[in-house]
Amino acid sequence: MDDTQPTPETVMEFLGSISLLQWLPSSSLKTISEVIEFKNFNNGEYLVHKGEVGNGVYFICKGEVEVSVSIDSKALRHPKLLLRRGDYFGCVSVKEVHRADVIAFSKVICLVLSREHTDLISAEAIWNSEHKMGSYPKIEDILQLENLEVDKFRGITLPGTPMYGSVFGGQLISQALAAASKSVDPRMFVHSLHSYFLRAGDVNLPVIYHIHRIRDGNRISTRIMVAKQRGHELFIMYASFQHPQNGFEHHEPMPSAPDPDMLLSREKMLDSYLIDPQVPMSKRTSLAKSKLIPSPIEIRFCEPYDDFNIAAREPRQKYWLRTRGALSHDQALHRCVAAYASDLIFLETSLYPHRREGEAMAGRSLDHSIWFHKPFKADEWLLFMIESPIASNGCGFTTGRMYTRSGELVVSVAQEGLIKGKMQPRAKL
Repeated sequence: MDDTQPTPETVMEFLGSISLLQWLPSSSLKTISEVIEFKNFNNGEYLVHKGEVGNGVYFICKGEVEVSVSIDSKALRHPKLLLRRGDYFGCVSVKEVHRADVIAFSKVICLVLSREHTDLISAEAIWNSEHKMGSYPKIEDILQLENLEVDKFRGITLPGTPMYGSVFGGQLISQALAAASKSVDPRMFVHSLHSYFLRAGDVNLPVIYHIHRIRDGNRISTRIMVAKQRGHELFIMYASFQHPQNGFEHHEPMPSAPDPDMLLSREKMLDSYLIDPQVPMSKRTSLAKSKLIPSPIEIRFCEPYDDFNIAAREPRQKYWLRTRGALSHDQALHRCVAAYASDLIFLETSLYPHRREGEAMAGRSLDHSIWFHKPFKADEWLLFMIESPIASNGCGFTTGRMYTRSGELVVSVAQEGLIKGKMQPRAKL
């Protein structure tokens, strides 16, 4: 950043590298970039005086500043501290005063967020500062992560969401991606991720996500995320982020599919089983007694989906999906939601040709990869086409493609997992 007035885009790029701001949504960073002030200081000039009423937060863009801190009434001083590009200091409250003299040690350029705007850096929601917990779709609640420290977040399995015995794989993928998305330039979006499931997670314990910053380039940034419980690794993900690029384009056309508005949701399909004489009475009674917890993702199957029919069928399916409720306007969030949805009823497609009456079957994910091709909205209908081209060596391999309603291919998915009958559940930590 040179001495000329920076553009909002340049400011956003700089602010996105600041650890204090890494968890903020791009909407908040954009607002900050529009209201932040650009200030120059010459060598020896005071940026702030000790005891002055705080006038905001200073982010150093260029040069070095010296901080002189008194530690007692005798004015003994710490060794002099130097702050450089990317460092910050200041006050956020109207009652705060600056605790030290801060003096330019060279020619210095700062961005200053004035006190009347400092509420922008204390947003409660990770995606949208205007939202309050519980006032937006359940999937955003799931993706709310507590920022413990730089590059370390905590997520939970939210009460009132569907349970799968252990922590849902889609939850691990999406929460890890949410954490990683907060550590890169906000103008960059994930274009691919590759993840590995190592252990079953306990739904009663929080998951701690550690981010490792592998590389930050002009076009590509790379992160590794490790999810842990009780000090043990559950899951690891490699993710690559890039600035949007223009280039050659082609894609496989979207397959034909009925309009989602003409289809029933999975919940309504289950309701219909209650009065369907083709469903055994024992199964209908069991269904009536069970408490159905709606998924945060609405699903509408293109072909009849019979939870009670366990006859063998072709290893492919397609359904429409979208979130229940409108999401915040952050493309990073929409990609995290698609990552969550990509693991729903996915690996089980590889079991369809092998289903037999009276035989319990299950799958266990080993790895999961996603490629994000174009921007999209996860709160609008996406067609998910899934097929399993092969099952071999005790593993099922499944691929999927997500299309927008207009026919654009926006996401590709691949997964391999262990599949067999009468599988015993994994031991928890």
